[in-house]
Amino acid sequence: MTHDALNWDPLLIQRYNRPGPRYTSYPTAVDFLTVADDHIERQAYAERVATRPLSLYVHIPFCAHVCYYCGCNKIVTKRREQAEPYLRLLKDEIAKKSALLGGGLVNQLHFGGGTPTFLSDEQLQELMAFLRRHFTFSENSKADFSIEIDPRELRHNTLSMLRAEGFNRISFGVQDLDPDVQAAVNRIQPESMIRAVMTEARSLGFHSINMDLIYGLPLQTLDGFSRTLNTIIELTPDRLSVFNYAHLPERFKPQRRIQADDLPDASTKLAILGRCIQQLGEAGYHYVGMDHFALPTDELAQLQQQGRLHRNFQGYTTHSDCDLIGLGVSSISQIGDYYLQNQVTVDAYEHALNQQQLPNLKQRQLTLDDKIRRKVITELLCHLAINLSDLNDEFGIDSRVYLADSIAELKPMLTDGLLAWQGHTLHVTDKGRLLVRNACMAFDRYLSEHQQQRFSRAI
Repeated sequence: MTHDALNWDPLLIQRYNRPGPRYTSYPTAVDFLTVADDHIERQAYAERVATRPLSLYVHIPFCAHVCYYCGCNKIVTKRREQAEPYLRLLKDEIAKKSALLGGGLVNQLHFGGGTPTFLSDEQLQELMAFLRRHFTFSENSKADFSIEIDPRELRHNTLSMLRAEGFNRISFGVQDLDPDVQAAVNRIQPESMIRAVMTEARSLGFHSINMDLIYGLPLQTLDGFSRTLNTIIELTPDRLSVFNYAHLPERFKPQRRIQADDLPDASTKLAILGRCIQQLGEAGYHYVGMDHFALPTDELAQLQQQGRLHRNFQGYTTHSDCDLIGLGVSSISQIGDYYLQNQVTVDAYEHALNQQQLPNLKQRQLTLDDKIRRKVITELLCHLAINLSDLNDEFGIDSRVYLADSIAELKPMLTDGLLAWQGHTLHVTDKGRLLVRNACMAFDRYLSEHQQQRFSRAI
């Protein structure tokens, strides 16, 4: 779908614009339960279908610079030597989990952070060699090996080294090209730096390049962000993530350095999003959903058109058939119907590994009710529709009766034309695409247990 499939109604958006989860999982991470040991995680490995391929997520928590807007789990330090003891722990976890998995075929790999390129080129090569000794990496052309990079943290040969190591997709944060905005959030990246990264990545043959932008940052204006978009469109990344900045200084300490008076007001922020959707649509980008755009030639857009898109802790993904194995502090695994989160501090992570335990902090084993609601939410987010007859067949229920309370909660969205019934299928209309999170919230039975300020607003 192009931009004309997004019906822009600012007044309606403002009315429905309330905080809610992003649903990279259901139940969401705030509903995971703390565990005392690794018993449940070992049970998940024991019950795993051994023939399922793997998706590995590797968390590198270090950043050399603090970006004031950031809410990620990170360690800000200039001391590069801190990486070595962490890498020793990470390798210990890799070896422990590989033994439980019996190796395994890796169809997808993602290095996130923090800043993975905080590691030296030699450390990254050594880590990849260690992973290859413990897992078999697919040589299929559809295999997806990606890494988040920081343009400020690239050495002369870093990109070529990553390409030689098999990485075929990169992602990096731009946020905004306006120098005043960059200074206000402490992320100085001249346009020339971004252009140089794009030029080199294209020449090296990376299959897909993603850029992150953020709207709602201090000192942003409608015209200024429009100029950023014009430049980004000229550079033609394959994918774009355009995130809403959620100012939560009570939760994220670096955000306290942002002056609240410098933030754009609600109407300006909404206008920036509207202009963004318009410009990207006119440039031919497909709106995948939940802040994500992709060129029609990108696999993300193609799989959505084929009804095969999936969503997990890394966001939209093209590998729905994989068990996700999280490696490193705070990383999350999804093994069958188990969600498992690692310890979030290095000290606790180290303590567990030294006790010969998996570094498991929280878990959730899905009930039948969880699986039914997860199916509904995933289908709405990925394909904008849920067929209740398919739900009945898959779970052996009468879904109109089973989900009656949730369906009743959707009445205002149906009245406002954001949703529509077509036979047994509930559709998100063009008018409702930007508010799909609201529809998902109606099916979330845990949501009433949480204060809304735990989440960002839908828009």
